[in-house]
Amino acid sequence: MKTKSKILSSIVISIIILIMGVGLGSVRVPATEIINVIMHKIFSTPLIPSMPGISVSIVWNLRLPRTLLAFMVGGALAVSGAVMQSVLKNPLASSYTLGVSSGASLGAAIIIVTGFNIPFLGLFTLPLTGLTFGLLTVFLAIKFAYKLDQNLENNTIILVGMVFSLFVNAILTLITAMARDHLAQLTFWQMGSFSLKDWSNVIILFPIVVAGTIIIQSFSKEMDILTFGEEQAMTMGVDVQRVKWLLLGLAAALTGSAISFVGVIGFIDLMAPHVVRKIFGSSHKTVIPMSMIFGGSFMVLCDLLARTLVSPSELPVGAITAMVGAPFFAYVYFSKRRG
Repeated sequence: MKTKSKILSSIVISIIILIMGVGLGSVRVPATEIINVIMHKIFSTPLIPSMPGISVSIVWNLRLPRTLLAFMVGGALAVSGAVMQSVLKNPLASSYTLGVSSGASLGAAIIIVTGFNIPFLGLFTLPLTGLTFGLLTVFLAIKFAYKLDQNLENNTIILVGMVFSLFVNAILTLITAMARDHLAQLTFWQMGSFSLKDWSNVIILFPIVVAGTIIIQSFSKEMDILTFGEEQAMTMGVDVQRVKWLLLGLAAALTGSAISFVGVIGFIDLMAPHVVRKIFGSSHKTVIPMSMIFGGSFMVLCDLLARTLVSPSELPVGAITAMVGAPFFAYVYFSKRRG
């Protein structure tokens, strides 16, 4: 199958998954009604006369924003993972390697435990703090790695990131141990969930994800060159350090933005780029957008399982992704060792 046919097929499958995410649940809504509600809200077309009034509320107010948010979060994590694996030339690298999740979790834990609230931000105090702490952790890790190794060798970045991640996790463990009244809330945030999310989350995250992905896509040529090695890239005119700093920062920003709204969700950023490269090849001009589509679609499926497997209760979506991702991680690791 040609690449264009594969891309078209992937887009069609992704649209079907999005419709499933909106339509399936304790109350099933047919695809025709979903499309009718969307057209009614956007273009003011008339509703189907026989449609129950509750279907409009379920589709527009509950499931559609939740499904779109899941797609954007999954896509952002997948694009971030593709960048990290490319820049660091490590198939197991991700933004979490540099401590984004640890920093974001620490920031969220401080807000949850203290109950601190910025008046004009309200409920968005927690995601903003999580994003800030996540990015700050990555910035400090890269800055420290630069002090140790001005060439910013990949192994140095990964090892320093792991050290920072472990240190921040230790602080988070101390906070959790001293604030047992908030243990359930802290644990649930660290496992990730899309429950009680509305259009405000989608509206804020959408431009961040789109802008970050477009900027990263503009560096697809540089990422292709970096795969041949940093010395080769420098001889071809690539400013390796500047490109590394920029791409690592953008990847961390995408991950931090995504998890700051929904909590820590792992393994999407590891799995999606691997699957995409297997299907579409290694050109980042294709890998970046297809990682967005694959990661987003997979996240929607995981969220659908999280809210339907034990309905009316809901599982943390991070538990679903981990059940799939952990075996995949083991497969990638041991296959590389055999290689």
